[in-house]
Amino acid sequence: MSKQLILALSKGRILDETLPLLAEAGIVPAEDLGKSRKLLFDTNLDDVKLVVIRATDVPTYVQLGAADLGVAGKDVLLEHGASGLYEPLDLEIAKCKLMTAGIDGAKPARARRRVATKFVDVARRYYAEQGIQAEVIKLYGAMELAPLMNLADEIVDIVDTGNTLRANGMSPRELIASISTRLVVNKAAMTMKHERLKPLIARLAEAVERRRVGAEAAAR
Repeated sequence: MSKQLILALSKGRILDETLPLLAEAGIVPAEDLGKSRKLLFDTNLDDVKLVVIRATDVPTYVQLGAADLGVAGKDVLLEHGASGLYEPLDLEIAKCKLMTAGIDGAKPARARRRVATKFVDVARRYYAEQGIQAEVIKLYGAMELAPLMNLADEIVDIVDTGNTLRANGMSPRELIASISTRLVVNKAAMTMKHERLKPLIARLAEAVERRRVGAEAAAR
């Protein structure tokens, strides 16, 4: 097995918050990721490469061994499932909440609900645990529109500031999970490349701890 390590990064907001953390851990891309159409990048470390892909694809790349480790939101991991993955570190970035939400003042049906979401498996598990029969409708965006157009009774979606919900006459209801970004590692790679992965994970953990200590000091 090659000693080279492939780290899969999620596009978008998570990438913007991951790169400074990687830099603190001593991992720097050899070029500006935001100005290139490339998807595979060299770094300042000869044996570490970065691949930048859709967030929803990161667990699959890591699970199937195309990447040795990856950075993905807990929401994506909950939907994907954790088979074949270790989750050794919470990077404590891109924090938000996965919640149900509905139209202000509308009382949700107790026994059966129509629910719009892109987190289909998460939603089905959650409502089953609550003893609620749910018809889950998969959408890929603009979840807030579904209740407004009478397509769904409520939605399951990521809530950050809640501004989009409020702008559409909606509000959060129940918390399903607190979300942050996690480091995941392929189980086979953890065994076969342990000597390379262990110090890399340790440096990232130290960078996360320094940030936490700094934030706590600033809050005092």
